[in-house]
Amino acid sequence: MLTKDKGENEGERDKEREDAGGEEEETQQENGRLMLADGVGQRGPKSLTSSSGQQVSNGFTTSTPQSPREGPGTAASSGGTASGNGSSMPLGGLRTLVVQQTSLDRPRETWSKKMDFLLSVIGYAVDLGNVWRFPYICYQNGGGAFLLPYLLMAVFGGVPLFYMELALGQFHRSGCISIWKHICPIFKGIGFAICIIALYIAFYYNTIMAWALYYLLSSFRPTLPWTTCTNEWNTANCNRYMSTDHNVSWSNSSTSPAEEFYTRQVLQVHLSPGLHQLGSVSWQLALCLLFIFTVVYFSIWKGVKTSGKVVWVTATFPYLVLVVLLIRGATLPGAWRGVVFYLKPDWDKLLSTTVWIDAAAQIFFSLGPGFGVLLAFASYNPFHNNCYKDALVTSSVNCLTSFLSGFVIFTVLGYMAEMRQQNVDDVAKDAGPSLLFIIYAEAIANMPAATFFAIIFFLMIIMLGLDSTFAGLEGVITAMLDEFPHILVKRREWFVFGLVCVCYLGALSTLTYGGAFVVKLFEEYATGPAVITVVLLEVIAVSWFYGTNRFCNDIQVMLGFYPGCFWRVCWVAICPCFLLFIIISFLAFPPEVKLFHYQYPQWTTVLGYCIGVSSFVCVPAYMIYHLLNAKGTFRQVIITEIEKGLRNSDFFSKDIHN
Repeated sequence: MLTKDKGENEGERDKEREDAGGEEEETQQENGRLMLADGVGQRGPKSLTSSSGQQVSNGFTTSTPQSPREGPGTAASSGGTASGNGSSMPLGGLRTLVVQQTSLDRPRETWSKKMDFLLSVIGYAVDLGNVWRFPYICYQNGGGAFLLPYLLMAVFGGVPLFYMELALGQFHRSGCISIWKHICPIFKGIGFAICIIALYIAFYYNTIMAWALYYLLSSFRPTLPWTTCTNEWNTANCNRYMSTDHNVSWSNSSTSPAEEFYTRQVLQVHLSPGLHQLGSVSWQLALCLLFIFTVVYFSIWKGVKTSGKVVWVTATFPYLVLVVLLIRGATLPGAWRGVVFYLKPDWDKLLSTTVWIDAAAQIFFSLGPGFGVLLAFASYNPFHNNCYKDALVTSSVNCLTSFLSGFVIFTVLGYMAEMRQQNVDDVAKDAGPSLLFIIYAEAIANMPAATFFAIIFFLMIIMLGLDSTFAGLEGVITAMLDEFPHILVKRREWFVFGLVCVCYLGALSTLTYGGAFVVKLFEEYATGPAVITVVLLEVIAVSWFYGTNRFCNDIQVMLGFYPGCFWRVCWVAICPCFLLFIIISFLAFPPEVKLFHYQYPQWTTVLGYCIGVSSFVCVPAYMIYHLLNAKGTFRQVIITEIEKGLRNSDFFSKDIHN
């Protein structure tokens, strides 16, 4: 119990305002909301203020590992009556202020173990793109020479963004929507845009796992179905050969059994002329996708307590398989040809802007900032967890995995080139899923113990995809539960069930005979440009409006050390330029989309951009909504928002502030 004279109470509050530099940013409602003060680095974590007369203060250093807004601790003196400096005061004619250190929010769920978090982040970052995209991009852009721009883009662009999102999520302990009320409320639309983009990705990404599951189920037989040309789906151009055949005649019109199995049996794209006529849904793929989403649901329905245990299998098993396949591939005849082709540097390629564009895009989509996943995962960490070390470890593991996958793929491509008596670049002309489901599947079929290697390979593909799906949906779930806790927290299982059903229904178009064309459209146009634009706005909001100094003070409170000059420069200048470079490059050199000899018409490009814009439109829409619902005239509101941004920004001098 603290008793204070009214005048002294007001004086103390005035003094506190002066100590804070008069730079407080309030986001409060009548029933009591969070009050954020600028002097976090000097006075400790943030305080909670209630308009009902109770003040829940956590402005002092405590030993609790929880967030400043959650952790229970001891606030002031105990027993009797005391003034602010601990002296007793008479009771007569004085007001009584009750100070109680409590939490206004439900206790937040945390990871059971530190390794649960690390494996979840690694499983999210290491996905299918590490296996098929990086090796293809690497050899296409100069082999070993590509590693130089790749590492530079990782150090100055990818890793700083990765670190920033982990630190933001861990400090504010919020999902990608509600976190903006602590940073800059006018940018809250970014959170909604991230959730919509995550749904679009779930519509097509899980279909690739359904293809892998179809292959896995087809592997449980003595003779793999993509090794023969006598099946009902094969054509006259099918050319069967095994490693024991020395008189193989291969022409440009020849198709392998693996290619025809993939295109004519699994996808059945020959039944669809294009996006204008997709055809009916393949019931086999529909059942495979249903099984995938069933596994996803029962892995995430209880939160990180369950998904953190599942990733011990889904995140570690792919590495075991990669090592086994690397050893097997290195013993194949002609493997050295693939390795030389993979790593032989072509330094002239570095003079091409395409190489640098591909390096920037690859590291960005590989580490995966901007999808709300890192914010969600880090929000379940203890408050003083060393997220700086976590960012360096997990991003390094991700890049090394991509490099290792290149050896796994290209030893097999060298073997295929040796068998066909072709150059490696002729064998490796296919990128994306075709590299796995045609070239690699065909190489496995020609190995001894082909059934065993096929089973573990496609099981690895499914595991890689499941990790990323767990993470992507968890980012959406955390965001919605934090934004609407009173409605959804106690109904998490039903909300997750509804979300999974929406994702399954949205994916039905990718299960049609022309579903592969839809997958390619989503991958190239609908999600890539939108998420890069969203991350650009996120970096600008954090570095320029919230302020790099305030953000670094938050990190100092949380980790005990202040970020160095390198990180501050990256967040303020280099990262925005890095993202802007990718966006401008994409607009200046749009990708030429082509799949199975189907050239996408111009209207499909417009359709893809419209899908991407439909997610990004949340950002300006919420800005307008925020300005229209703020108190004061429209002109006053805009001036107030600009002043807040200038006051918090590290970009402008005090003269410009005035």
